[in-house]
Order: sequence, then C-alpha cells, then structure tokens
Amino acid sequence: MVNPQKQRRGLSRVWHAAGYSIQGLKAGWGEPAFRQEAVAAVVLLPSAFWVGQTWIEVVLLCGVVVLVMVVELLNTGIETAIDRIGPEWHDLSKRAKDMGSAAVLLSLLLCGAVWIAAIWHRWLA
Repeated sequence: MVNPQKQRRGLSRVWHAAGYSIQGLKAGWGEPAFRQEAVAAVVLLPSAFWVGQTWIEVVLLCGVVVLVMVVELLNTGIETAIDRIGPEWHDLSKRAKDMGSAAVLLSLLLCGAVWIAAIWHRWLA
C-alpha cells in the first residue's frame, strides 16, 4: 500500500504532517520518561527567561531542554520499531536500544551542564 502522504502537495501535506506530529507527541506522552521531561520543561522553559541574561543564553537554556525531549522521542521511536520486529532478545536490538538510551543520557548531561553553568554565571560567579 502506498503512503497517501507521498501524494499530497502544498498546504495539504503540511496540514497532514502536523497531524502526524501531534499523534507522535500524544504517543510520546504515553512514555513515563517523556512525561517527566515534559513536566520539567514546563518549569525550565519559563525559568530560562529568568536565569538567562542575554537572548543567546535564553535560547541555549531552552534549546537544551527541548533537545532532551527530541532525543527521548527518537529513542522511543527506536525502541518501538525494534519491539515491532519481535519480542525475542537479539544482540543488535539490545545495541540499538542501549545506544538510544546513551543518547538520552548525553542530552541530559548536556542540559544539566548548561543549566549549572548559567546559574553559576548568574549568581555564584
């Protein structure tokens, strides 16, 4: 079966793509880790305007928070695709899932480091 999205053009394609993106966010909300990161983002994104002293700092603080959420969604997509292939254990499946998890860890470490540096620069330096 041909994907009907491939046949769409212009605003129809954009409209349908936006719907698919919203469905993806809803699916992501079903993951506890994504929900936790979304709740943290509700606190951190407005806080970025208070912590950041320049627009560049605000963008950086917001960007690393959104990056964590993006990486979490990609990791969930990888895990979902692998789980669709089959429930049996396979070394390559484990590797892919572990690498997705490592990507989430690295994004969290980056986010934490940027926020600590900004807070340090604003109040402790």
